Amino acid sequence: MSNQSLLEIKNLKTSFSTEAGPVTAVDGVSFSVKKGETVGVVGESGCGKSVTASSILRLLHEGTTKYEGEVLFEGKNLLKLSKEEMRHIRGNRISMVFQDPMTSLNPVQTIGDQIAEAIIIHQKVKKAQAYKKAIEMLRLTGIPAPDKRVDEYPHEISGGMRQRVLIAMALSCKPNVLIADEPTTALDVTIQAQILDLINDLKEELNMGVMMITHDLGVVAEVCQRVVVMYLGQVIEEGDVAEIFARPLHPYTKGLLKSIPQLDGDRSEKLHVIQGVVPPLTDVPPGCRFAPRCSFADEQCASQAPELQEVGGRQKVRCWHFEKIMKEEEHHVATV
Repeated sequence: MSNQSLLEIKNLKTSFSTEAGPVTAVDGVSFSVKKGETVGVVGESGCGKSVTASSILRLLHEGTTKYEGEVLFEGKNLLKLSKEEMRHIRGNRISMVFQDPMTSLNPVQTIGDQIAEAIIIHQKVKKAQAYKKAIEMLRLTGIPAPDKRVDEYPHEISGGMRQRVLIAMALSCKPNVLIADEPTTALDVTIQAQILDLINDLKEELNMGVMMITHDLGVVAEVCQRVVVMYLGQVIEEGDVAEIFARPLHPYTKGLLKSIPQLDGDRSEKLHVIQGVVPPLTDVPPGCRFAPRCSFADEQCASQAPELQEVGGRQKVRCWHFEKIMKEEEHHVATV
């Protein structure tokens, strides 16, 4: 894995114009993706993961969306490029795999036509060459009889195969960065493992960076090297996967990890639940955004918003009391 950042997001802020006034879905998000690295972005629904991904490629309606900050790719700020310049990057240098292949694929076009379209647009080749490349990409993603599948329609193949088609389409131009938005959500467990293995193998083969958006911490443990935890539009913790799993610093991250069923756990005990729900963007708490749901919250948390701070050079956390919480837990473990 290279230390060179392929994609660097700096203080990204995405706001929408609504009837109730402007709302900010992504607020000051910063992280990077390096060559050969998979970065997991996790959090509950409504935390801003997918909006962050869509903001990177400027897929949101620009008439009602305002972007601030920087999204640096090869030294260029994508937020400042023209629409024509962005068209050369989308699907070519940076590609995205969406979570629902049935709504991402055109039902009245064959699979071959849809993959070939991206190749023709970006690589300026003839249709016959593009079709040949489409068959190669289907073979690369493990679809059997790819020369027959190119002439089939999305409804004629299984959900797992449709997801492989989306991956084949996303990788057809050999992008530098792949953004995978919940790529295994609608698939059964065995197919999930195959898709994750496929993305990992292709990442190594093409030496690309991968941004993996998921709510499943099992996926993060399996394929990611670093993880970014988001809550209500902000990064609340970031670090190496091994360190975050071994020593989570933020109460929200701790809650997410405690919610995972353990094979050796006591089956008579109920699974841990994080109380409450993610509040709407029109009702963002004035202090720490997690404070209304946090058992450690005090008056400072309710009134003052903490900054994201570096801890030990390898982790970052946005919490007023992470040191105190950590010491209490260490004391509890020592006395048990």
